[in-house]
Amino acid sequence: MAILFRNVRVFSQEPAEGSSGETHVLVDGNTIRAVGDEAARLAPADAEVVEGKGDLLIPGLINAHFHSPVNHMKGMLPSLPLEIFMLYESPDFEPLRPSPREAYVRTMLAAMEMLRNGTTSVQDDAFFVPHPTPDIIDAVMQAYRDVGIRATVALDQPELAELDKLPFLAEMLPETLRAELREPPVFGRARLLECYRHLIETWHGHDGGRLSAAVSCSAPQRVSPDYMGELDALSRAHDLPFYTHMLETKLQRVLADEQPRFAGRSLVRYTADLGFLSERMNVIHAIWMDDADYDLIAEAGTSVAHNPISNLRLGSGVMPFRKLRDRGINICLGTDEAIADDAVNMWSVAKMAGLIHNIGGPDYGRWPTASEILECLFQGGAQAMRRGESLGSVEPGKLADLALVNLDSGAFTPLNDVHRQMVYCENGSSVRLTMVAGRIVFDGNRLATVDEAAIRAEAREIFSGRQGALTAARLEADRWLPYYQQMVSKAAASDIHMNRWLGYADEH
Repeated sequence: MAILFRNVRVFSQEPAEGSSGETHVLVDGNTIRAVGDEAARLAPADAEVVEGKGDLLIPGLINAHFHSPVNHMKGMLPSLPLEIFMLYESPDFEPLRPSPREAYVRTMLAAMEMLRNGTTSVQDDAFFVPHPTPDIIDAVMQAYRDVGIRATVALDQPELAELDKLPFLAEMLPETLRAELREPPVFGRARLLECYRHLIETWHGHDGGRLSAAVSCSAPQRVSPDYMGELDALSRAHDLPFYTHMLETKLQRVLADEQPRFAGRSLVRYTADLGFLSERMNVIHAIWMDDADYDLIAEAGTSVAHNPISNLRLGSGVMPFRKLRDRGINICLGTDEAIADDAVNMWSVAKMAGLIHNIGGPDYGRWPTASEILECLFQGGAQAMRRGESLGSVEPGKLADLALVNLDSGAFTPLNDVHRQMVYCENGSSVRLTMVAGRIVFDGNRLATVDEAAIRAEAREIFSGRQGALTAARLEADRWLPYYQQMVSKAAASDIHMNRWLGYADEH
């Protein structure tokens, strides 16, 4: 089916322009066929017409890093350091195992929110408690299929024992507790790879390529080199993004000197030495890195997923944005999970990315510009998804993943600078239409694909019945809390000759 956007302004990445004058855009099937007067001439007689009224047609926003399984836990935890936060967020606790319907509904919650805000693509680094199974994988993918978003999904699951992933704990724990953390997960490498085979064979390329697979090792310290190698081989064979969290926290930097397998090497150097740092890899967070790490990432053509709101919520630190841009590193933007952002709104992420780095130094010529942030949001996300040639701009031949933004709104009145107002003023409320693969999935009032009120009502019912299991999981985590607090404090006090905490150097 053809759809003609008539009398729209088309977003331009060029700062001096920001957008075109009023023009037309023709979508044919899942692709942008023409932009300009030609679009009106080529439109078939039966084309659906969307009257733009001078509003702004933009590429769909790309959420380049996300974890869907905690969509139901918004606001549930206070701000905590990552390693303590994870005790309560994703414990390996059998009573928290979801039913397929629960997994479906919780995936829907954020997908609906994203589409309403003009986000058309998501990279979901999905972790599973206590471990993935084919029916739960299918439930997540079916939710993305039904709602109409473009989704690239990986299985984020650790393979090693807790004591192999963290520093200091072995010396802090009494023997009885130490023994519990010495055991690796029962669901090991062979079964994880079976789950990946299911994901790839069943879902990769589904719905005309709208649904696809990625791979994830979670983080290099959480898996063995052999498992990383197996994932890299899958990534290479199918051209899949490879997700890995790296140096999100200072504790992860300290780990290099605390475990023999790293031999003093950062997680970036360790990964590069194994041969797995590549243009397919998405390094997530990239905060506690030095110049040598960033040089390795640049040389490999690796993308970095920047999650500024999550990094602030967990006190992880501030990624040095300009160091990466100076090296030509591709930066994409993500919300991270709903429990660590408390929303799934890429407009908020873009604004925070445009602001937090302004207090990184006094040279305002090196602060991010609005145009740079939008480049990260659109083209950066497309490149990280391995979709650089087909997403991220409004051009003939690109996939028709689009959002129409109302310029007769408070955020854009008066219209002074399109780029700055998109980054600093808009919050998603001006989105009047969202299109994915040529299909209008949000018309400004409702989603065309699902009954949102019914999904929300079902979510309330399901998760009110899960409070007992969540309370039991918190009590289980409380057993470990004193030791994790000691571990985090010891890492924070370590001298690693760098700082990513604002104001910390003045106090210590």
